Amino acid sequence: MTVSDETPPSTLDIQRILEVLPHRYPFLMVDRMEDVVRGESAVGIKNVSINEPYFQGHFPGAPVMPGVLVIEAMAQTAGILVIETLGPEMEGKLVYFMSIENARFRKPVRPGDRMRIHVVKRHARKLVWKFGGVCSIDGEVVAEATYTAMIVDEVS
Repeated sequence: MTVSDETPPSTLDIQRILEVLPHRYPFLMVDRMEDVVRGESAVGIKNVSINEPYFQGHFPGAPVMPGVLVIEAMAQTAGILVIETLGPEMEGKLVYFMSIENARFRKPVRPGDRMRIHVVKRHARKLVWKFGGVCSIDGEVVAEATYTAMIVDEVS
């Protein structure tokens, strides 16, 4: 898909995200979308709160967001971009990981952090999309990965 230079990047609030993704609390990992360029890239925002349920056990006294949930935030950001690109008939579809490559965790994500999740489409073929994702906090990279996902109608 080629995006016209005339199409400005858009922003999506939490209400729109809830329309697009089937995820709900406590597994919704994106609070806002910024700089959405359909078919190309987007930035997801995750405000990390001490009230997240996983902090009760990961780790008491030294809370750290699990790396798999950082990767999940990347995937949800990419999923929103895919659905926004393909249109309303795709809303509520499930997006499954097919592969995760070169995941790197540079620094821990802690309560009070505001994660900025930048995803860029690397390749798309029908309902299979490949992305590069980088999470940063205050401009410093905390995690990155390359991953492939597939859109499906329902759980089989």
